Amino acid sequence: MVAEDDEKQAELVRRYLEREGHSVTVVADGRAALDRVREREPDLLVLDVMMPRTDGLDVVRVLRGEARELPVLMLTARSTEDDLLLGLDLGADDYMTKPYSPRELMARVRTLLRRTGRAGTPDAADDGRVLSVGTLRVDADRHEVTVDGAPVECTPGEFRIIAAMAAEPDRVFTRPRLLEELHGFDRYVSDRTVDMHIMNLRRKIEPEPRTPARLLTVFGVGYKLTDPAKGARRASS
Repeated sequence: MVAEDDEKQAELVRRYLEREGHSVTVVADGRAALDRVREREPDLLVLDVMMPRTDGLDVVRVLRGEARELPVLMLTARSTEDDLLLGLDLGADDYMTKPYSPRELMARVRTLLRRTGRAGTPDAADDGRVLSVGTLRVDADRHEVTVDGAPVECTPGEFRIIAAMAAEPDRVFTRPRLLEELHGFDRYVSDRTVDMHIMNLRRKIEPEPRTPARLLTVFGVGYKLTDPAKGARRASS
């Protein structure tokens, strides 16, 4: 369950969770979150702190007072140590401050579900952690990228882009879509930022960066990640 009063952020979190195979319920205030949990307790609660009617801290306080053990991952714009400690002392299992990376949020969700034994089918969980596109591998948990078995050093922004694209090979990613991956939901960056990351990634994963075979430009739309061996097979046939 996602409890978030910002409609745009709630929709983005819902979309990412559903892409990983989760069934998602979204509520927009703390009182609705408590009502839904009591009706049918979810496997995990992604909970914003600043919400109308009842805030996230009070939601955690009530849930733990009722001896409910569902894992809670709190989201907040607050970043002081006192705020972090208060949320954890009340019984939150993890805490992320805004702006945050959607892919990091998904990794935290997977970790909490595994740790609490609510991850469902183990094979399904494992499938999402190591992504392969030809000989390129992305390990989200270890934050590692390899090409032909050789490690590739990526900045956090580069890793977020390549991980998102590796999760959906051959899909064309627009610049706005990649900007979501780069800096979460709140921080402003320009389209030029995406282009610079793509250029740097090509230097690292392409044998010939000026004539890329993996990380391709779709003119007028965006970029896509593909297996170069597929292109070679199509050309030979």
